[in-house]
Amino acid sequence: MLLLATAGSKRVRLMQAARAQLRLPPAQVLEWRDWLAQPDLLPASLRHPSLLKIEPPGDDPAAHLLLLQAGCRLLERPLVAAPAHGELLSMDAWFAGFTAAMTTLATQLAELPQSRVFNAPAEISLMTDKLACQRHLAAHGVPIPALLGAVESYEHLQSLLHAHDIDRVYLKPRYGSSASGVVAFRRNKAGQQQATTSAALHRTEGITRLMNSKRMARYESEHDIAALVDALATQQLYAEAWLNKPRCGDSHYDLRVVTVAGKPAHRVARIGKQMMTNLHLDNRRGDAAGLLNAADLAALEAASAQAARAFPHSHVTGYDLVVRQGQAHVLEANAFGDLLPGLLWQGNDTYTAQLAHA
Repeated sequence: MLLLATAGSKRVRLMQAARAQLRLPPAQVLEWRDWLAQPDLLPASLRHPSLLKIEPPGDDPAAHLLLLQAGCRLLERPLVAAPAHGELLSMDAWFAGFTAAMTTLATQLAELPQSRVFNAPAEISLMTDKLACQRHLAAHGVPIPALLGAVESYEHLQSLLHAHDIDRVYLKPRYGSSASGVVAFRRNKAGQQQATTSAALHRTEGITRLMNSKRMARYESEHDIAALVDALATQQLYAEAWLNKPRCGDSHYDLRVVTVAGKPAHRVARIGKQMMTNLHLDNRRGDAAGLLNAADLAALEAASAQAARAFPHSHVTGYDLVVRQGQAHVLEANAFGDLLPGLLWQGNDTYTAQLAHA
């Protein structure tokens, strides 16, 4: 087995532990930064029948910068310097570089028919383009929140809200991940507005920068909200209707479900008092089965399986869902949604389960 990954990352450690548990030899690791510099390293590592798992490149700042600058060249933009830690910078250029890398991978794998891949590069790219992914899910009959489409600016957002006659939306970077840059926007009839987000505005010498933070920021002035939305829109942004999440005491929650070989497996509630319930934002895990009644569980299973069928060449995927009153909506698909240490399903963690079914 070969991992295209960052050596020493948590994902690699968990996969190696799963292989040891199954008495399999350690997987070989090809560093993203090395493959990006020397693409021929991959076919050289897959000369014999092999299984390839593509892990995200985000654990390595050097790989991130290589993809970002490759995207700048493809989009014929000036090269950007390495972003500061947590900075949201030129996400659309990064995606252009990432998509080109996935295309190269797909070409290489087509020339290596003896090798198999956990998740097909084309489907990884599709799931990384959050707006295209939601449209893809909807086209396959998967229930999703209503999409308002791309947001070009703060003024454009106002026109979209008026056209759809709604006052609450989630704004999401098209190529973001892990709640980076997501904005919960709402306004009232008196015209007061509020934007809650993980993207903190930093203004220095007339330049607005966005810094991802685990601590939610709240903006209420039109000046700040316009600057926030405009800064995100330059990197591509879209809006979807706000779905109320079910309550759990004084908190609310959504659910992450991991599908393995097309079937719903691991599931966990993500519980928190903040607008975003991602676990890395200091929210807590909850027992999904203990929170859902029979109708909700059935809806969760059906929506997850339906979403997995929309990606037939992906062996392991993660889905975020809101489930209420026997109805489920898929908020997002994640090609790298299996990083849930210690979460068991039928006695196996996510890495052991995907290996057992590979």
